[in-house]
Amino acid sequence: MSALPSTLHAVHAHFEPMSDARLDAVLAIEQSAYSHPWSRRNFSDSIAAGYQLQCLVAGAELLGYFVAMAGYREVHLLNITVAPAHQRQGWARVMLDALALWSRGQQAEWLWLEVRAGNTRARQIYEHCGFVRVGLRKGYYPAAHGQREDAVVMNLRLEAA
Repeated sequence: MSALPSTLHAVHAHFEPMSDARLDAVLAIEQSAYSHPWSRRNFSDSIAAGYQLQCLVAGAELLGYFVAMAGYREVHLLNITVAPAHQRQGWARVMLDALALWSRGQQAEWLWLEVRAGNTRARQIYEHCGFVRVGLRKGYYPAAHGQREDAVVMNLRLEAA
């Protein structure tokens, strides 16, 4: 049995519920990842509302997080973010898989999301995970210079648990 190359390091990551204590780290990632980031209030209101907020953590480092809202037989993904330093390493897929598993446990049949029309990379990740485009929301997102950007509406049919 040969040793792993020194360039490969096993990362042991786990999920933990987002708490007020993590909000500074979450906001730092949010602000570095987006031109129009969520505010502290968006996150604290989501926590207070009892939404599903999970942080993906490796050691003391926050790799990413997601926020989802359960409805009747569906879950709506409101925010999913991988820290810029950890993008393109498969963490978005890990979080989406965890969200789908949790959603099935909530008896959800569908997982819904909106994504900026111009965010090609995110749309490709969602499509790779089985999401399909089902609509368009015109002018949904704020954009630069007071403009608005369309949102692509996507969903994923969840298989029975």
